[in-house]
Amino acid sequence: MAKSTKKDSYVAYVASYTSGSKDSYGIRIYDVDLEKGRMTEKEKVNITNSSYIALSHDRKTLYSITDAGVEAYHIEADGSLTILNKASINGMRGCYINMDQNDKFLVCAGYHDGKVTILRLNDDGSIGEITDEKFHKGLGTIAGRNHTPHVQCLKVTKDNKYLLAADLGMDRVNVYRFDTENGKISDIDVIHCDQESSPRHMQFSKDGRFLYVVFEQQCSINIYSYKEQNGLPSFEELQSVQNSEEQDTIGVASSALKFSDDYNYLVSSVAGENNAIIYSVDKETGLLTKKIELPVSGAYPKDVSLFPDNRHLVSLNQESNTMTFFKVDFDKNTLVMNGPELLVDRPNCIVFHKL
Repeated sequence: MAKSTKKDSYVAYVASYTSGSKDSYGIRIYDVDLEKGRMTEKEKVNITNSSYIALSHDRKTLYSITDAGVEAYHIEADGSLTILNKASINGMRGCYINMDQNDKFLVCAGYHDGKVTILRLNDDGSIGEITDEKFHKGLGTIAGRNHTPHVQCLKVTKDNKYLLAADLGMDRVNVYRFDTENGKISDIDVIHCDQESSPRHMQFSKDGRFLYVVFEQQCSINIYSYKEQNGLPSFEELQSVQNSEEQDTIGVASSALKFSDDYNYLVSSVAGENNAIIYSVDKETGLLTKKIELPVSGAYPKDVSLFPDNRHLVSLNQESNTMTFFKVDFDKNTLVMNGPELLVDRPNCIVFHKL
């Protein structure tokens, strides 16, 4: 059968903070040139402090954090966004959003108030009412920002049975049973992490058998196996890899954790050293092998992502207000700068979307 000559088209959505910025456009939409590994701004969306965005599993809706709560946007055929509605999360501004596997519920993480909020999603992708909310409690091990709960990231297991909440302040991942009929969560387990490790982001492997957790302060990634035994979740640590070789992690912080589209690679970043790290993934064992660790030519790489072709990479550098671009060569394990930086105030995260 002859191969189709039609090339895939993509847009990229970039979320950023607007406080202290010259404009109020918290989301920017870019046309993506896969061949050249570059992006061109095509549109921008008026929204405050879009600290995180997420695509629904059916790729029809984009959700964003905003000062007033959360917002839902319908994705048009050309990748532009049409607002569906806004909803309150009944708390302080969130830092992360995600969906259950069936796009029935939106889950929102509260860094500032240590809160998990569940909201119902309507059939058209718009956001409905709050179905559950839970505050984390306790005191951490050290004074300063980590002495109280900070819910940083939420992930639903691929079997849609459990919700995981990474608590950066309490050095643990809370595991909740998720009633996806009624949008309710209940305590079931805890993954205890090293003191002062600060779990920041999580990802599941494509088949859901492995959990990856990046630790902000410890500058490492832990890999856990996941399975359900006798109606209970079971997580077992398999591997820990270091993002940074620094013995003293003061002044360095791991941030990004993102799979390539084909799940063959896992990308992370280290602020302070301002490096991107790319690992190859053994899909059978879940284990990681470090392939590339090189500078991103910017300050504080908040998010880093491979392009869908795995031949290019973009780094969102929050403190230098730039996005920098690189050609990736996995044969030579190199990153080579690919054209000039793009200016964008305080970028947070990037999502590629296939049109």
